[in-house]
Amino acid sequence: MINSYLRVLNNNLSIQIMNRNKLVKQTTFLLVNFRRYYGFIKNNLTFNLNHTNSILTFLLVFIGFTGCSGTSEKTSIDTVDTRPNILILVADDLGYADLGCYGGDIATPNIDSLASNGIRFSRFHTAPMCAPTRAMLLTGNDNHIAGVGRQALSAEVFGYEGYLTNRVATIPALLRKDGYHTYMAGKWHLGTGRAANPHQKGFEHSFVLLEGVGNHYNSQGLFKGIPVSHYTEDGKSAKWPDGEYSTDLYTDKLIGFIDQYKDDDRPFFAYAAYTSPHWPLQVDEAYWKKYEGRYNDGYEKLKEDRFLSLQRAGMIPEDAVLPPSHPAVRSWDSLSEKEKKRESRKMELYAGMVDNLDVNIGRIIQYLKDIGEYENTLIIFMSDNGAAGEDYYNNPGIKPYINPYFNNDYETMGEPNSLISYGPQWAEAGSSPFRYYKEYATNGGIIASMIMSGPMVAHQNSIADNFLTVMDIAPTLYEIANIDYPSEFNGTTLFPLKGASLVPFVSAKANTIHTKDYVFGLEHSGNTMLRKGQWKITNFSNPFSLSEFKLYNLAEDIGEIHDLKKTNPQKYQEMYQEWTKFASEIKVQLPGIQYD
Repeated sequence: MINSYLRVLNNNLSIQIMNRNKLVKQTTFLLVNFRRYYGFIKNNLTFNLNHTNSILTFLLVFIGFTGCSGTSEKTSIDTVDTRPNILILVADDLGYADLGCYGGDIATPNIDSLASNGIRFSRFHTAPMCAPTRAMLLTGNDNHIAGVGRQALSAEVFGYEGYLTNRVATIPALLRKDGYHTYMAGKWHLGTGRAANPHQKGFEHSFVLLEGVGNHYNSQGLFKGIPVSHYTEDGKSAKWPDGEYSTDLYTDKLIGFIDQYKDDDRPFFAYAAYTSPHWPLQVDEAYWKKYEGRYNDGYEKLKEDRFLSLQRAGMIPEDAVLPPSHPAVRSWDSLSEKEKKRESRKMELYAGMVDNLDVNIGRIIQYLKDIGEYENTLIIFMSDNGAAGEDYYNNPGIKPYINPYFNNDYETMGEPNSLISYGPQWAEAGSSPFRYYKEYATNGGIIASMIMSGPMVAHQNSIADNFLTVMDIAPTLYEIANIDYPSEFNGTTLFPLKGASLVPFVSAKANTIHTKDYVFGLEHSGNTMLRKGQWKITNFSNPFSLSEFKLYNLAEDIGEIHDLKKTNPQKYQEMYQEWTKFASEIKVQLPGIQYD
């Protein structure tokens, strides 16, 4: 691809090409054929194009051979888009402590390779649930402003519409308008209606699960009321090919989309919204068998082990304290041997799903290398929230509504007709070293793994402890793509972005991402928090009460163990007032709050 050559020069070597027209005339043949020679030389002759001298030597020699080739092929620099490709990889309910590069025990060599070539962020903040995080990711705004104030709720109330509203513009819509190809495969979870479909939100090609959860092998719905999961391809109803595994198929689809237009010299934005390792825990035996017996010491031991391994990996402070587990967690010693055997298998299945996810990410990475686009692709890997503590099959209020297709016998665990969740006990180990897990606005529910590598990322194999949020991704991509976020889109006035671009930080031009007085608020279904500097207030009372906020100093207490509300009432009042301003701005609907 022509733009591969120019992007390698522009993005990786920082060469300022002053006379590009002259360069194009001299290297027409090289430009037109660069992809095949780049891929062949790098992959088959192990030519190291990661080093500046090697690249320049190769180009100069190649120009010498091709400058007098007499080729009649012509190209115009005006048609070459040198901006980098963008690939976002989202894991569903992945625990903070799972990845090998974060200090976890699951084999993730491909994700780890992204970390070795980029930045691991240790304090990346999401929403506490899947749908609001995805709304914030794709819009760079608060989930209420985007229209997804509460997951699985659709109402004619500001902030709770249940889909992405016209108050915001999406990343794919703006990138596509400015020349990018836009592709998506995986979980949508942002509205099931035709107008809410990703095909109407900027994606040129997409294959998606509309709901928030689905069987990994077929289209069997999880609940009696929704007996079949719904999929669309390019906005039209699609069927799941029975027997295909979710992560494998989504990878196939995304690679197919990219491959279709790989030679047209336009960059792409690809969004892999995987449904793994979200329950039901299902995966081929080949993946989970390698973890058999590894978790027989139980979830409490794993939580402690991971806490120590994350300290050794530099992801958490050496003086951090491990918070106590959720009251719903039974002690491992209180379980019978049969129960322990079943619990161990849950975690084996989960680890196998993460293992398979990593293999598929490796497939995408290798594909990009094969077509000569890896060096020109900004890659962001992230989880959408903390580890998942739900266990619907064993919830007495939900189990009567489960599709009778499923059973949870030990012998069928992991198979297409099983509906296994690993529950709060293993979620505590997944969210170690933070308090609690998904659904909660505590750190365990909203601090997730995130890795960034590729063009403009100056730091390699580094850890950034800076505070950042999922809303910072959209403005980052707009700066990389040289796009100004509009004040109006499709005839509608837009709310301004809430995030900040990461480009100055990742390119080593700045040491901070947000100012010390930056305020970040979050609310979902009564779980709410607000952070300003090192201070945080949070409230997950049920039923919700405005008097139940707690205050933490995160500089000393990342586990949110010590409530300082009574010992520092002045700081508490300052933070509470900030929260009331935030709540008013997004029009949060909670008991005790009224708006004019």
